[in-house]
Amino acid sequence: MRKISHLIMTLVAFLWAVPLLWMVATAFRPKHLATRISVEGPLTLQNFAEAWQLAPFPIYYRNTLIIVLGILAVQLVTATLAAYAFARLEFKGKNLLFILVLVQLMIPTDILIFPNYRILRELSLLNTRLGIMIPYFATAFGIFLMRQTFKSVPYELEEAARLDGCNLLQRIWHIYVPLAKPTYIAFGLVSVSHHWSNFLWPLIVTKDVAVRPLTVGLSIFAKSFETGAQWAQVSAATLLVIFPLLLAFFFFQRQFISSFMQSGIK
Repeated sequence: MRKISHLIMTLVAFLWAVPLLWMVATAFRPKHLATRISVEGPLTLQNFAEAWQLAPFPIYYRNTLIIVLGILAVQLVTATLAAYAFARLEFKGKNLLFILVLVQLMIPTDILIFPNYRILRELSLLNTRLGIMIPYFATAFGIFLMRQTFKSVPYELEEAARLDGCNLLQRIWHIYVPLAKPTYIAFGLVSVSHHWSNFLWPLIVTKDVAVRPLTVGLSIFAKSFETGAQWAQVSAATLLVIFPLLLAFFFFQRQFISSFMQSGIK
């Protein structure tokens, strides 16, 4: 039975990897061989050079890094403070508020596009990097993840820090944050991968090249060919966009799995 399950998982993994392998192969092949099924033929880097010249990818990379890291930085702060409140503090309506936080996990983000758009229009934040980031500053998933971890921290450690004269923020910083490091790593990887590949919301909010992230820039790049799609160049551009995530996955896959196993989800 175990051999059969392993065989099925291997087959599913192969089927999942076929489009990725096809894209990588196409990116390194000459244009006239891009759509042919063959293992023969020369390899070239010309597609990457042309894609890099035809679209402002340095600007797209800069915008994506600012957006992704900016969202992550604010999320870590808001999720940490909210998780501590739900895990350790006692206040009226605590359970009801936490239920409302969990309800947000079941609400598709696409439903909130139009309300968020109207709010940003009133705040004059459309077509800005800050406008892309604001709707994601609070994260229900991060709050839930951190709360579960904080609840597993022995309360005696906080009491000892309180007796030593530590205030609330010092207790969080010196006790809860170090002990929750695996959870922070897991959440950080999820947040970065999600917002790196986010497409619909940045597409709606942005209009100028100066604020577009990689996903929107790639979509516009693929539509820019008037005589039909140049699959070799499009594949090369796609590989340029996803390469940082692939690299991070291969380097941190073990840390990612172990972080979730140690994150205190019960």
